[in-house]
Amino acid sequence: MMHPTPDHSAADVDSHTLKQWLHDGGEIALLDVREHGQYGESHLFYAVPVPYSRLEVDVTRLAPRRDVRMAIYDEGGADDTAARAARALAALGYSNVHRLAGGIAQWRRDGYAAFAGVNVPSKTFGELAEEVFHTPRIGARELAERQRRGDDLIVLDGRPYAEYQKMSIPGGVCCPNGELALRAHTLAKSPQTTIVINCAGRTRSIIGAQTLINLGVPNPVYALENGTQGWYLEDLRLEHGALRRYGDDISPQDVPALAQRSAALAERHGVPTVSADEVQGWLRDATRSTFVCDVRSAEEYALGTLPGARHTPGGQLIQATDQYVAVRGARIVVFDAEGVRAPVIASWLRLMGWDASVLKEGVRARLECAADETPPPAIRVLDDAALAAAIAQGAQLVDIRPGMRYRDRHIAGASWAIRPRFDRQRLDTTRPVVVLAEDAALAAWAAQDLRALGATDISANAGTPAGWSAQGITLESTPAEPADADCIDYLFFVHDRHDGNKAAARQYLAWETDLVRQIDERERAAYRFTAH
Repeated sequence: MMHPTPDHSAADVDSHTLKQWLHDGGEIALLDVREHGQYGESHLFYAVPVPYSRLEVDVTRLAPRRDVRMAIYDEGGADDTAARAARALAALGYSNVHRLAGGIAQWRRDGYAAFAGVNVPSKTFGELAEEVFHTPRIGARELAERQRRGDDLIVLDGRPYAEYQKMSIPGGVCCPNGELALRAHTLAKSPQTTIVINCAGRTRSIIGAQTLINLGVPNPVYALENGTQGWYLEDLRLEHGALRRYGDDISPQDVPALAQRSAALAERHGVPTVSADEVQGWLRDATRSTFVCDVRSAEEYALGTLPGARHTPGGQLIQATDQYVAVRGARIVVFDAEGVRAPVIASWLRLMGWDASVLKEGVRARLECAADETPPPAIRVLDDAALAAAIAQGAQLVDIRPGMRYRDRHIAGASWAIRPRFDRQRLDTTRPVVVLAEDAALAAWAAQDLRALGATDISANAGTPAGWSAQGITLESTPAEPADADCIDYLFFVHDRHDGNKAAARQYLAWETDLVRQIDERERAAYRFTAH
């Protein structure tokens, strides 16, 4: 049942109706508009995190069609974040927004499950994939012993380079999962070489190893059980700051055979190949959402892509689909330059339950994807020198950077604030306000809420502690401020699993492996393993 809310910006939807919507086959964008830490502690299975503090910046990318069926929720009770979000969405032109009556608290009271963590549908998929495919795995101790003996093996790290550099298996080489189909043969040159795929935990180890197995590589292939966390839990040494990564030495003569191999895999998984003309028609279809995704590396994307296409590196698109697409039931069209990587990514997306296709012409297609972005409101942006002058003249500083960044270093006298709780600020509306943010657009949208509280003279600064210090601005650190309870933007659930806390690592792995036991039959059936 649905009932109008007093401000008419959204209609209430009850838990039972929403649960039906999530499985009726139609498009729906389910948004958790609480902050990241709150979301990570407990959320609906298909919910995509779009915190109110970032709502206008992120939502048009994640759910571009303004009349898509959308459901939003907050904690319930006295929490009015969803009502605020509904008004903001209405101002952006979203016309089909529904608010979960009673929030997640009512959802739980009505007997439905809530899930901790992030990227839950993707991580659940990884656990199911291991069960279905019986993906071979190797333990940390056995791998370390094989390395000690000098066995013919190579460890490929399936994460992005920045993650790999934080911590890695000694000797491991960075080759993100989305690149494996194109580049693994250049790293393991002999078919006798054992290939071990690792990530930080489980999902990308499993998906990466199974990718190579699905492609039919002749090498023995294993997933490293529990990734770098499993290695650490066995008291083995991790590397930090490693620089080894795949090269770009793909021989043009190799590409046709690699493309044929990927095409055969895609065909087995029922992946359609579609022309640019067909996709252009989809993009003109006002009744469906279509996401056109470039799955190549960041370096390739930066050199040129299709107009309006999104960068969704292939491995991460599988690992964290909810960071790129918020519309359940949408079309996803993936492309690359050579027809090797995109078919593999599409095959995984199909198994995950997505309507995924491969763009036939790839990056050479004649295709226009309109980028539907809403420009932020106008705000005066101060450089660091102007900020120093404003401070000298008595401006009050409202720091909306992440809470942990504020703890680490902030301008002395600046107050930390988070947009859903601006009304808790002791704001002197007679004095100028400077909003400190990592992105001026975030400051511009936040300024609207500050104006509603009575502030009139508001400007922004998107500088860094280093830049502030260079202008002689005094900085300070407050390791306990804001208090943990106020840091609703930070997910303490996972933060120290790589920082010497073995209990946190064990808790995280137990959470990940238990996901498949928490989902219900309809959530499990949405994956398409039974057809393959």
